[in-house]
Amino acid sequence: MALALLINLAYGQKLRKHDKFIVDKLNKHINFLADDFLEGRRAGTKGEKLAADYISGEFREIGLTPVDTSGYFQHFDITEARKLDSAGFLIIDDKQKLLLGKDFYPLPFTRNGEAVFSSSSMSLHENGSVWFFDIVDVVNTNKNNPHFDLFETIRSEALDAINKGAGAFFVYTSSLSDTVPLITETKLNPLDIAVIYVTRSAMKTYFSDTINFHDYKINVSFLERQRTGTNVVGIINNNATLSVVIGAHYDHLGYGEDKNSLYTGQEKMIHNGADDNASGTAALIELARMIKKEGLKKYNYLFVAFSGEELGLFGSKYFTEHSVINMKDVNYMINMDMVGRLKDSTHSITVGGYATSPQWQELLPVKNNKFNIKIDSSGVGPSDHTSFYRKDIPVLFFFTGLHSDYHKPTDDADKINYNGGCEVIKLVHSVITGADKTDRLLFTKTSEKAMSSSSSFKVSLGIMPDYTFSGEGVRADGISEGRPAQKAGLRAGDIIVQLNDFLTPDLQKYMEVLGKFNKGDKATVLVKRGSETLLFNIVF
Repeated sequence: MALALLINLAYGQKLRKHDKFIVDKLNKHINFLADDFLEGRRAGTKGEKLAADYISGEFREIGLTPVDTSGYFQHFDITEARKLDSAGFLIIDDKQKLLLGKDFYPLPFTRNGEAVFSSSSMSLHENGSVWFFDIVDVVNTNKNNPHFDLFETIRSEALDAINKGAGAFFVYTSSLSDTVPLITETKLNPLDIAVIYVTRSAMKTYFSDTINFHDYKINVSFLERQRTGTNVVGIINNNATLSVVIGAHYDHLGYGEDKNSLYTGQEKMIHNGADDNASGTAALIELARMIKKEGLKKYNYLFVAFSGEELGLFGSKYFTEHSVINMKDVNYMINMDMVGRLKDSTHSITVGGYATSPQWQELLPVKNNKFNIKIDSSGVGPSDHTSFYRKDIPVLFFFTGLHSDYHKPTDDADKINYNGGCEVIKLVHSVITGADKTDRLLFTKTSEKAMSSSSSFKVSLGIMPDYTFSGEGVRADGISEGRPAQKAGLRAGDIIVQLNDFLTPDLQKYMEVLGKFNKGDKATVLVKRGSETLLFNIVF
């Protein structure tokens, strides 16, 4: 009995020592990643690179190897909105230079470039000249129309003018106030001509006589912007047939430049993202250390720190489509996102993707002595496991819950429950070691819900948007079973360009348009599928 007591005591001390090691490592990782010096780890910035260097250094120290000769980094492009440049100008008769932003501004679907037009008159629409369009009538006619979209109307008129021979398209209003807002950033694809709004004051100063002829020199400059994100990938290569992917995103919001912050203050603030998701990244590193030390051999183990998650799963989507391993050889994927705020009082943790494989019930029983496990069956959610579920891969998603610091500058390292993070790691580790003793997991499709938590949408089309798509329209990355899109016949890969009379040139506009519909409304959906243009009838 005494010997057994000594053995148990020694084992307990060893466990406590190991737990302390993990807690100390989590503290080290999170405090580095969530330091102000990294300026919020926004994808494609210096802070992201510093974080990527840190993670790759940890992978190297643990003994993970790069997946190929290019090293631990996998780079991908992030296309940003075009930004209006101050280099643009409008000159009349080689002497009157109008002020950009005050007298005129290009509309968001105008093309870049310089053009010269001779002898154009407001009163004449001649081939190759500048055409003028007064929007006052169309605005007054639609003043009580909640579905009226001014930019769609102008764009439609501009397209019509192009087809009839316009060289440039100037928009103005003869009403008492300017009604066309200045848009400085846009993802809209440009038309073939310059589309310019001329303000009321400029019209009064330069175009009081509608029959006069003028020469115009126009230069439109929207800066094309692109940045590069970086995934960090390390592998334990056992030369096995199947592989396991364990992931967490390490990017965050920077200063909130991408308009995804919930901070409402006026002062520019760093969003350190200690919980979101330095916590998951730290857990990823320590799980890699544990699995490498234990020498699990049945599968290859890939550890991936994704970037671009906060922009719409850019990194994980790129990884699944450009991976050095075959996605068909991935047994399962585990994702950890915001696992640093476990509440000691409840020990509540949400596990998503629970229904993506029947074996998850055996590997992670809901009844657990240490955790109050809340199950989310869906394989789709607002994090990187979704990209793998889309490839018919079983997934699990670990998440300790939202809090008042979510997407705010107050998500700092001093608010992390480090002991709780250690417990979460051990829970995930138990699933991985259990799965190492099983055969290949079966994949099952699950019900899907929209990734947005916004309550402003009364209806849903039932598509999973491809956030990385940079073309015109909204590309469906997936179609939810039993929802309007699936019932009407839409498929993954279809590009939605119009709902009823409303153009959907990008995701933001698509969401605006959805807000115009109610449950039970009928609509037509114009879709591009390869070289075809198709029309579908749907009921919300």
